[in-house]
Amino acid sequence: MMAEQLKTGWPQRVERQQDVIDTVSRILSEVEHEGGAAIRRWSAQLDHWEPESFVVSADRIKAAAETVDEELAGHLEFARAQVESFAQAQRATLTDLEVETMPGVVLGHRHLPVSKVGSYSPGGRYPLIASSIMTVTVPKVAGVDTVVAVAPPRDANGIYGPQLYTMNLAGADVILCLGGVQAFAALAFGIEDVPPVDLVVGAGNAYVAEAKRQLFGTVGIDLLAGPTEVAVIADETADARLVAADLLGQAEHGPNSPALLVTTSRDFGTAVIAEVDRWLEGDWPTKEVAGAAWREHGTVVVCESREEVVQVSDAYAAEHLEVQTAEDDWYAANLRNYGSLFIGPEATVAFSDKSIGTNHVLPTARAARYTGGLWVGKFLKTVTYQRLTADGARTIAPSTAAIADAELMHGHALTARLRNS
Repeated sequence: MMAEQLKTGWPQRVERQQDVIDTVSRILSEVEHEGGAAIRRWSAQLDHWEPESFVVSADRIKAAAETVDEELAGHLEFARAQVESFAQAQRATLTDLEVETMPGVVLGHRHLPVSKVGSYSPGGRYPLIASSIMTVTVPKVAGVDTVVAVAPPRDANGIYGPQLYTMNLAGADVILCLGGVQAFAALAFGIEDVPPVDLVVGAGNAYVAEAKRQLFGTVGIDLLAGPTEVAVIADETADARLVAADLLGQAEHGPNSPALLVTTSRDFGTAVIAEVDRWLEGDWPTKEVAGAAWREHGTVVVCESREEVVQVSDAYAAEHLEVQTAEDDWYAANLRNYGSLFIGPEATVAFSDKSIGTNHVLPTARAARYTGGLWVGKFLKTVTYQRLTADGARTIAPSTAAIADAELMHGHALTARLRNS
């Protein structure tokens, strides 16, 4: 029996739109050649934002703190501490290496932090406060010297108050109020007294993703993220209403956010579809957005066996993957393509999105086949070194010279033989 689709909608490809490509290319080119004048022009045109300086002042940061009540401030500090703690634990696993591979030949590697990082926090439909925690706190744990945090203006005052407060709380060294493509251009080419960064990270819309694609090489990037995705593997032991809620919870990101259920029970798949409908007919808080996403991009697949479930799930390679079955440990051991895995009915994606400690910047559009998400290691360069004695050099030189000669690279061969005398 082949997998049966009770509902189909998950996009198999994310198409790049030519108008997006052309617009991004134009903005980046103008900023590269004109500098701040082009940034100011595009900011005024796209965001109606043309301040005296795009660098957020200390007074504005202080004012933003007054918009955050004590309870929310405590929750934000809790989330920051969890992300910092997990990043520190990850960093501790990355140790430097030095080994003598043969007498007189010492090889090693070191993990060195990137010098300057640009962190973008989206502010479109939702001002993503937690994004700053993920993309500012973690590079600071890695040892990055300067993190330039950027977010678009929310209103005439600039960055949304709680978002600005969180950028500062997370440890940003400089904060810019800029949106979209012009923000990434400012990070890549510099603006005012803020020099260009080495690496840019953070999610955004199609224009942001295209900006990162076109800037790659000028700067490093974390990954190219598309619409948020969620997949749930569940069987008849799961709570259909809870699974339906988790599917809609991620679908509220946008009307193009796909949601997938993979199950071994046709009855359970039908029950989840019915529960989604009940939520949308009832009091689901973001039904307009989540409902559109489910109608266009909701998918339910019924499989004959757990092995087929794994095969189907790995083919989708979802950004977020929940497992709610009677065999959670077996699935956790056998699944391999996902951005982040949520094991058991208590592990909802929202926990990771906001405050549990793992990073919410994750691969989409099947990129989980070949990469994981953002983590402390992304902000480190693993660089190698070699140290040789004269005896060690004489051991290595003959093979090096012979291979170089065979490649017709006789200069390489000469430099090797000079150390074999």
